[in-house]
Amino acid sequence: MKTQATYDDAELILKLYDLRREPTMRAARKWMAGTAPAFTSREQWLAVCPPGSDENAYYRQVTTYWDMAASFVVTGILNRELFYRANNMELLFFWEKVKHLVPELRAANKTPLTLRNMEEVANGFIAFLAENAPGFYEQWSANIAAPPKP
Repeated sequence: MKTQATYDDAELILKLYDLRREPTMRAARKWMAGTAPAFTSREQWLAVCPPGSDENAYYRQVTTYWDMAASFVVTGILNRELFYRANNMELLFFWEKVKHLVPELRAANKTPLTLRNMEEVANGFIAFLAENAPGFYEQWSANIAAPPKP
């Protein structure tokens, strides 16, 4: 049964959007969306984002931001359908860039909690897209996984 989104849900969506405009967050998002590869292994991630580097800080800022936002959806604080409909493709985009890395991070850190909220919301979003825009996700995600053109 669907739960009706509330004014508070809309306010939280707007607040999450506003937080994405903070200058350091904007720089981190730009790096993750542009320069950062779709990570395929922990080894690759450590080479691109060594501890103490700006890249490591950018990676952590973006992934923990989206995991936090996803936690609001997972715990029921934020209406799931509104989150999807408010065009939060950015969460899904960043999940696509890290999803192959996450199992290795979880194993290395001995915690299944690493980006678990982000994963759950991304998987739900994929199901939402399959129901509402059949075929879109497959084409879209293939474009993200494709190596950049020279």
